Amino acid sequence: MNIIEQGKRFVQSLQELARRTVWEWRRCPHCGSTLTGKNGSYVRHPWFLDGRRTVRVQRHWCQECQRSYSEQNALLVRSSWYARDVHRCAIDHWQHVGSSLRRTAEWLRSWAGRQERWRVWRPLDEGPGPVQCHLCASTVQRWLDGAGRTAQASLKGQLAGVASSGQMGSDGLWARLRGGGKRVLLAVVDSVSGVVWPPVVATGEESEEGWRQLFERAQAAGLELQGLFGVTSDGSHGLLAYLRGGLQWVSQQRCVWHLWRSLGRELVQRASQAAQGLVGEAAQAAREQARRELAALIRGVLNATTYLQAETILAQLAAHALGVGLAQALWDQLDAALVHLLPYNRGLLRVAPEWYWRDFRLRLSRGRNHGSADRLERAALVWAIYRNLTPAQRRSERKRHYRHPGLSPLAVAGASPGDISYLDALGV
Repeated sequence: MNIIEQGKRFVQSLQELARRTVWEWRRCPHCGSTLTGKNGSYVRHPWFLDGRRTVRVQRHWCQECQRSYSEQNALLVRSSWYARDVHRCAIDHWQHVGSSLRRTAEWLRSWAGRQERWRVWRPLDEGPGPVQCHLCASTVQRWLDGAGRTAQASLKGQLAGVASSGQMGSDGLWARLRGGGKRVLLAVVDSVSGVVWPPVVATGEESEEGWRQLFERAQAAGLELQGLFGVTSDGSHGLLAYLRGGLQWVSQQRCVWHLWRSLGRELVQRASQAAQGLVGEAAQAAREQARRELAALIRGVLNATTYLQAETILAQLAAHALGVGLAQALWDQLDAALVHLLPYNRGLLRVAPEWYWRDFRLRLSRGRNHGSADRLERAALVWAIYRNLTPAQRRSERKRHYRHPGLSPLAVAGASPGDISYLDALGV
């Protein structure tokens, strides 16, 4: 059962619970007998988003199995002081808005209890009631970790039946845990649909074992490794070693942005060499001229549409008075930089999917909020499900455009979740 089917089953269970009649509650959930009778009741005072309510819960006694049971409410969470809408809002506020745990708890306290910041929003309202909401950050963290455990339990077959383009991008994010420990979060992303396969936490990017665990987990989730053709990365030696040993048919495309960064120091040195013996504006003009010429040639090599065109421009770079070192550095990486030109690697991105970590960094505080590697991984699994089931914004912005506006990555991959949200998939 994949993650979409799990979400549909959860929503269906809530709907069935909400539609359950008084007569149906007379049937014992333990033995199925209808020889039951009312056995008193008790009162709960859960917090909803609109305030605290008093809910009466009816109890029943079964004469057949001699056991008692209580009627359930789809709006409530068993053994919790807070209703289901508070649980869902807390997780979504932390996940979608990108807030800290402390501010998420403060926001929900203000909203549910009409206290704290509520007085800032509505200064003419009366003061808070005699009972105030005491939701704290540790409670929100416990809810998040519970969602992470649910995501962890659904790893096997989580994305079964989701089509893959065979073109992947991989990247790692370093996180500093409490106590000074450091871990790297590894993820692999479909370059065409944007589907994030379940990430893993490893001790380092240069270790082959971490990448093996990543692809084995993706395979367990439903990815067919035999259908992979290319992987874009930042040149990690651990990933390259794993591909050569376990996935020999998969090509590694070097991230163009990382190539530019690795050539930056050499480019600055060659531009400074062009200004030797000159001072003032003449030196500045010589540096700018050399930098423009060399950068244009490098750009021509990396943006070439054919391998022959790249070799021709690379020869021009080597013939340049200042381009010998740059040409040699590019020649060593030329095959890896042009993997995307191969016929079977159409659709492979030229840059590693680092932008996927942007929103993740906002709410993680570099991992310190989670304290341990296990909690960090569970938070990453929740984030991956959030990314896969949340549709992109329909409206384009001045600096940000969406390749598939209004569609989630799973919808682009042909497995549309419909009205199922990531909170439904996590059973919150």
